[in-house]
Amino acid sequence: MKDIDTIKHHPVVEDMVDVLCNKTQNTDRGFFRVEVAYFLAKMASSMRATIITKDRGDIPVNVYALVLATSGFGKGHSINIIENEFMSGFRKRFMEDTFNDIADQHLWKLAIERAAISGNEEKAEKESLDREFSSAGALPFTFDSGTGPAVKQLRQKLLLANNGSINLQIDEIGSNLVGNVEVLNVFLELYDQGLVKQKLTKNTSENLRGEELEGKTPTNMLLFGTPSKLLDGGQTEDQFYSFLETGYARRCIFGMGTQSRASDDLTPAEIFQKLTQTTNTQTIGNIANRFAQLADINMYNWKMDMDDAVAIELLDYKIQCEKVAETYAEHEEIRKAEVSHRYFKALKLSGALAFVDQSSEVTMDHMHAAIKLVEESGISFQKLMTREKTYVKLARYIASTGTEVTHADLHEALPFYKSSQTARSELITLATAWGYKQHIVIKKSFVDGIEFFSGETLEETDLDKIKISYSDHFAYNYNSEFAPFEDLHKLTQLPNMHWCNHHFRLNHRAEDNVEIGFNTIVIDVDETCSLDVVHDLMQDYKFMTYTTKRHTDQDNRFRLIIPMRYTLNLDQTDYKQFMDNFMEWLPFKSDDAANQRSKKWETFNGKYHYNLEGELLDPLKFVPKTSKNEHHQTEMQELESLDNLERWFAQRIATGNRNNQMIKFALALVDAGMPYLEVEQKVVSFNSRLSNGLPLDELKSTILQTVAKKVS
Repeated sequence: MKDIDTIKHHPVVEDMVDVLCNKTQNTDRGFFRVEVAYFLAKMASSMRATIITKDRGDIPVNVYALVLATSGFGKGHSINIIENEFMSGFRKRFMEDTFNDIADQHLWKLAIERAAISGNEEKAEKESLDREFSSAGALPFTFDSGTGPAVKQLRQKLLLANNGSINLQIDEIGSNLVGNVEVLNVFLELYDQGLVKQKLTKNTSENLRGEELEGKTPTNMLLFGTPSKLLDGGQTEDQFYSFLETGYARRCIFGMGTQSRASDDLTPAEIFQKLTQTTNTQTIGNIANRFAQLADINMYNWKMDMDDAVAIELLDYKIQCEKVAETYAEHEEIRKAEVSHRYFKALKLSGALAFVDQSSEVTMDHMHAAIKLVEESGISFQKLMTREKTYVKLARYIASTGTEVTHADLHEALPFYKSSQTARSELITLATAWGYKQHIVIKKSFVDGIEFFSGETLEETDLDKIKISYSDHFAYNYNSEFAPFEDLHKLTQLPNMHWCNHHFRLNHRAEDNVEIGFNTIVIDVDETCSLDVVHDLMQDYKFMTYTTKRHTDQDNRFRLIIPMRYTLNLDQTDYKQFMDNFMEWLPFKSDDAANQRSKKWETFNGKYHYNLEGELLDPLKFVPKTSKNEHHQTEMQELESLDNLERWFAQRIATGNRNNQMIKFALALVDAGMPYLEVEQKVVSFNSRLSNGLPLDELKSTILQTVAKKVS
């Protein structure tokens, strides 16, 4: 509704929520409102409150609620407060007086009716009904588990009594859902009108099939627990979403608790004052007395009419809900069902609010307050539907363990981790792919045939915090710094300094002292490629070069510094393999000594050059033991017959724009000082080895024409 923000919640609901927030020291009001709504409906349905509508007939008041929050939120504590303080008077009066009085009156009514049909004495029929009523057992005001036959037996007792309701409250629903599948299936039928079909049993002398009574028995249900147990990615989660799809999405109001502690904003003294303030006791006392009056026999079978204007308002809300439902895709059946039936949940809840007010009419205020609460429930439901997929949980778990784990470790720790090899492989693949987009890298290795997994959440590189260390001594007194990338020349151009791309413990440059973590790659290029060619080849990436002391115009010697997209934490072995993979990928030869973590480089006041326009290098395909690296290695093996420069352009030609990349390849050969005939031979040979090479005529009329002009 467009004016939903201006609508106020029902005052009784808000007064109860105030107390719950004070006593639990949790300020998430939406969660507690759903709990309170359930208990209000529980009282109304116990007294058989009914909404009289012109378009839908008589609607019994009842509520199904699902509330989830992390352990320590205050779920159990808040429910104890409602049951033992707010509702204690109602429960005592209803169970000890009202239920039995109404039951006895109805049993006499049934006895008179049966006596008229059978011709027996009314007293004899009453005694028979009393035995049947007693044989059904004592009435449970609330129960936390059961079976289908037991629920139907309880329903038979309530039909005989013609009052009371069936109230199911399951704590730790994540642990108890699977064990209560049968009773939850029965509750699916009971929601709308309190009707359920009887199971046909064999009639014997020991087990007489009783006479089936007509009537409605309203049912209420409260499921609460922790989201991690319910949404475990395994059997429990599958069963839960099956229930939502079957019908619980349209039947339940939802509450997803967010930990919001008062201690975050209040001092201990202020918290103590809230816990002990007299208004808590006064509010509980006033509301408890009010609820006790609701158990009076005069409130039994309470009828609430609905004015035409209120009915039209509800119909308008229904139309709005259905329009929203139409915006969802066909596969989003659960979301469509929840949205399109919100109006019916609001209708039942409005009756509970009217009953608490002892109103004989569902007013516009009752309807609006119910709609507002149901809309808040819808927000919680959306949170529930955007739960993490199993592969997301797997990726996060591997990244958070801080150690290597095996399939056995994952199977023990994660309920959804299947035992079949196919399912595991698919889950790992999905987790790896998702992790890549979320800066999580998952590594895989084998030791004695056993597969190990490890992972970490990558930190994106801040170009103002490039990790370096430097000293005027080749081994000692290394200062650790985080420097802006664009200011690195202030270090590299100094005289007689040494620097590294790692930090060191005790400021001592040695492999054993390396602090894990780096965000730049540094290599030396010695006469294998010219500065201009490297600048052109690497133009897609951010980089810096500076010449070393042996550099000349004829023999180019320089250092290439490339910042990476992420900070990588690699040990000595993995760092060596990482650098070897990276240098194999480069389109030119470089010094192999760069694969040592403790490698240091000298400064020199020569020429330096920045390229700040390109993108940061994504290093993940070079990280060993990852699926990205496995894929990269496969690509490199397919191109092993090519040299570094040919591989560089072959990978780019494979993605399109063949003509442009081939021109760049040819001109790189020209810039390297190669004569025309040799360039032509290399270009033609390279093109012939490509699976998607250019036609020879096009090669000669475009690429080689450009080369000839360049050479001339």
